[in-house]
Amino acid sequence: MKRKENCGEAAEERLVEELLKRNWLVTTVESCTGGMVSSRIVNVPGASEVLREAYVTYCDEAKMKLVGVRKETLEKYTAVSARTAEEMALGGLAAAEADMALSVTGLAGPGGGTKERPVGLVYVGCAIHGQTFVRELHLSGSRQAIREQAAEEALRLALTAFA
Repeated sequence: MKRKENCGEAAEERLVEELLKRNWLVTTVESCTGGMVSSRIVNVPGASEVLREAYVTYCDEAKMKLVGVRKETLEKYTAVSARTAEEMALGGLAAAEADMALSVTGLAGPGGGTKERPVGLVYVGCAIHGQTFVRELHLSGSRQAIREQAAEEALRLALTAFA
């Protein structure tokens, strides 16, 4: 099923178009979405010109090893936090030597949630040339629905950079 934006194009199509215009490279650092964001990007013709690397950092060790999330950040704030999403995006930007990095971390459920961090709590981040933006989301639905919504929101966050 193709996702459409108000202007008639899916978010990933608009993103690839904008990246191509600027000759920018993008990378993704994903946890709960497990590669959904990068998968949506590679579905777009021309994606090979803008996406060279993507990281699935599902566990804390991968977040630290692949994109340099600090152990202290994970211990103090947990993997599901704005700080972790920010470090994931900045780390991906550096690791891939990209112009833009998108990050997603959260709780897709059905288990694992707490009162403080309920299922559906997701953070999406975007780093552009060292500047970061993070959004806290409270999503609902099945595990798959939460993951799909999170991927969509990460792409939409990236598009705000071009607004």
